[in-house]
Amino acid sequence: MGEEQVEYYKQRYQRLEDLPGVGPATASKLREIGFKTVESLATAAVGELVEAGISEATAERIIEAARRSIAITFVRGDELVKLRSSVRHLTTGCSSLDNLLGGGIETQSITEFYGEFGTGKSQICQQLCVTVQLPYERGGLEGGALYIDTENTFRPERIMQIAPHFNLDPKEALKRIIFAEAYTSSHQMMLLENADEVIKENNIKLIIIDSLTSHFRSEYIGREMLASRQQQLNKHLHKLIRLARAFNAAAVITNQVMAQPDVFFLKGVQPVGGHIIGHTSHTRVYLRKGKENIRIARLIVSPFLPEGEAPIRITERGIESGEEA
Repeated sequence: MGEEQVEYYKQRYQRLEDLPGVGPATASKLREIGFKTVESLATAAVGELVEAGISEATAERIIEAARRSIAITFVRGDELVKLRSSVRHLTTGCSSLDNLLGGGIETQSITEFYGEFGTGKSQICQQLCVTVQLPYERGGLEGGALYIDTENTFRPERIMQIAPHFNLDPKEALKRIIFAEAYTSSHQMMLLENADEVIKENNIKLIIIDSLTSHFRSEYIGREMLASRQQQLNKHLHKLIRLARAFNAAAVITNQVMAQPDVFFLKGVQPVGGHIIGHTSHTRVYLRKGKENIRIARLIVSPFLPEGEAPIRITERGIESGEEA
């Protein structure tokens, strides 16, 4: 692989029509099913293209060309270090939470915040919409945010409160947040499936779904619907991680919790979504209420960090370290 290997992430094809074998008709079919950029095609499955009426052989050629274009291939361990160097960390704007997460929210992976109502999940998400706009030297990603809201929790007034704390103009900060409200689980999935062009055009570096499971939980009721719900959640999450990897963006989801009736003497809760979300979320943070308006963030799962806790506080300025207040 060595010297002749293409430069990492150096894209040769800018438009779908630039790919070998993709004419106007095929490009139109691809866009209809949500593949509007070369980046999204590079992480597509052959079956997804076949469903749109593209032959299996053609689908394989198109996907292979897209993957070669952005250098998705086998690499040695030392080369993986170079690839991983493109991964960045987005500051949460809260020192204790950043320390817990090893520097912040990692790009190209999914970070999940779960907890009961009022524990600060949406507050963290809205602060991230501001910090993602910061320059790299201040822990930002110099990009915008895509916010899919399923519980009507996003408030532009909150962004206007938080932005000055980070020396950003509130009105300019709002312009770099692309917002969409999802009314059903199918609408939620459709929004994400058609997001690749929006992400590319607006330099989106943070994708938020708040909350991931709200609609799925209310629409798929009963044990007989569980398998269908999990299949749809699995598809939805895999689309999210593919977008995060293709565009080197941070992906953040919030999740509801349900009681554990088999846990005696303790107030036991677990996140909704079972093993599907558990296996797909690379980093999981449990939020709970503490004393005197303090929230406790507990790192439950991480690929490389130990479990731990951090106190945080919700103030008018945003999410701050519990020790600072």
